[in-house]
Amino acid sequence: MYSFSKEERLCSVKLIDKLFHSGSSFLLYPFRIIWLKETLPAEKPVQVLISVPKKKFKRAVDRNLLKRRIREIYRLQKSEHLYPFLTEHSVTMILGINYIGNEIGEYSFMEKKLNAAILKLKKVYIESHVE
Repeated sequence: MYSFSKEERLCSVKLIDKLFHSGSSFLLYPFRIIWLKETLPAEKPVQVLISVPKKKFKRAVDRNLLKRRIREIYRLQKSEHLYPFLTEHSVTMILGINYIGNEIGEYSFMEKKLNAAILKLKKVYIESHVE
């Protein structure tokens, strides 16, 4: 459950396009979360795209460090908060996590904020499907 396999990564150009053009989003500094309810071919309930802008972090070393940290935090937190919620509601979705901070954040700060973002995603999903 604590793995981050190929089926969980969002690689399809069509799905990425669809995510950014018709997905819903919210900000929770230093993250921008974009999500879209979508039927997925894999047995995993969610596929994730993690991005760090080249405009703010010119050096690839810095971008890779941030992506590695975000991937690790997501990998550890998905089984606690996200997967049980999605399987309970029998939902599959695609998810984009954009880092919008201006500096490289500490691991503990990013962990706390991504956890809060996942909880907010659950809340936003429930609100959008109750109406």
